[in-house]
Order: sequence, then C-alpha cells, then structure tokens
Amino acid sequence: MSKSNHNQIHHRTLWVTRTGVLIALLVVLQWATSAMGQYVTGSCVNAVLAVATLAGGLWSGVAVAALSPFCAKLFGIGPQLIQIIPAIAAGNLVFVLVLHFVCRKQKIVGLICGAAAKFGTLYLLVVQFIVPMLAENLKPQQIATFSAMFSYPQLITALIGGSVAMAILPVLKHALK
Repeated sequence: MSKSNHNQIHHRTLWVTRTGVLIALLVVLQWATSAMGQYVTGSCVNAVLAVATLAGGLWSGVAVAALSPFCAKLFGIGPQLIQIIPAIAAGNLVFVLVLHFVCRKQKIVGLICGAAAKFGTLYLLVVQFIVPMLAENLKPQQIATFSAMFSYPQLITALIGGSVAMAILPVLKHALK
C-alpha cells in the first residue's frame, strides 16, 4: 500500500470516527437535556452542529445535521410528528452550510446569518407549511406548541449554541491535533 493510499484511508477513518462520535454526542445530549427544555436542548444541538462543521468540516456537519433528527426520533426523543423531522434536518443543514461558507471569513457574521437562516427555514417549513397542512388533524394546543417551538426560539438556540461552539473551538482544535 502506498503512503498516499494509507493517508487517504487514515483520513477517511478519522472522519467517520469523529462524525460518528459527534452524532452519538448529539443524541446523548438531546436525551440528557430533554427535561431541561427547548433552550437548553436546542443550544446543545446547535453547539454540536457548529463544532461538527467548524472543526470536522463541511461533510461532517452535513452528516450530523441530516442524521441527528432521525436518530433522535429512533431513540424516542424526537418530535411527535414525523412530518417535522425532514424540516428539522433541512434547518440543521441550512445552519451548517451558512456556518461553513461564511464563518471562514467572518465568524460573527456567519453565526448570525446561520442562526437567522435556520430560524427562517424552520419557521417557513414548520409554522407556515407543515402545521397548516396538518391543522385539521391537530388540536389547537398542538398547533400553538409547534408554532411557538419553531419560531424565535430557533434563532436564540442557534445563536447560543454557535457561540458556545466558537468559544470551545480553539481548545478543541488544539486537542485534535
């Protein structure tokens, strides 16, 4: 085996390991903080998404963003409505993409834009599209809950989680070397 092939295999193995650990960490954090409310759980989720993206790279962030809501549902800690899971994955993906492409040049701008983009995506998909589409099958309390959960708290938790990630990234990147 050539040195180049060995390095590629090592790089892929390291990527799979880090990404898998981050997905597992995300699911454990969701489970461990589920009783603490949306602001704690959501902030933890967004911190892991940001770390996956900014420390592990775009594809690590994409994998964690896309898989985490499905894993959460599988483990019984995801949303009640299965129709919301793809919307959460989309919101996570938008957050990750904006962080990746903007944070390389402007960290604070990237965080603010990423949080706003995630909020906008989830608000449009869940509050403006999915909930009205399912309204005849939902109780008024459920409509109010989903509308509240997928509005401004998404912006706040993305800002908090992204800020936490950026605060720990220098130490984390140093430890990963």
